[in-house]
Amino acid sequence: MHEQGQRADALRNSDKIVRAAIAVLRESGPALSLDEIARRAGIGIATVYRRFGDRDGVIRAAFQTYFAEEVEPLALAARDADDAGSALTEALAATVDTLAAHHGLLRAARESGAFTVDIAERFMGPLSTVLARAQREGRVRADLVVRDLAAIVVMALATVHPGDPGHADPRRYLALLLSGVRASPDELSGVRASPDEPPAPACPSVRPRKPH
Repeated sequence: MHEQGQRADALRNSDKIVRAAIAVLRESGPALSLDEIARRAGIGIATVYRRFGDRDGVIRAAFQTYFAEEVEPLALAARDADDAGSALTEALAATVDTLAAHHGLLRAARESGAFTVDIAERFMGPLSTVLARAQREGRVRADLVVRDLAAIVVMALATVHPGDPGHADPRRYLALLLSGVRASPDELSGVRASPDEPPAPACPSVRPRKPH
């Protein structure tokens, strides 16, 4: 029982650290201070190092938690939509929007190497059923895989540079990237398309947001 109590305490401390890190990144940007995180979490700095090793470890955990809580539900919700093609596009657009809005976390995740196609693919996995439906309906190309969708999100967000007053809306680049998922007789390198897939009309477009 004592051991279980210690494990429960460790999990609670980890969660406090991650929540504090997300809050600090949202408020103060990527200049993350482990001392500030420890203060916000109400625990000692030694516990932060013991649980996560270093600053990058905290950022990786914070980013994965944010992905699990904010992005994965978008993929799960898309599975219930009637129009698979539109649901796929809307889930990708919403993913780009929520990550682009959290500038501090996104930048810190890039700098620490936490934002990768592998991480995006892991939490966007539920889109596989939506993608399969969209392919059966002829909405997107037959050789598309979930990893391609994850890469599209990563590439669109590569255009987000909040410190640059002229930085572009990532939805513009998402729309350009999604134009490449339309059905095509050309086979993607390294992926074999199914010869039984029907021809597909254009994928729904994503309109860039109007500037405020």
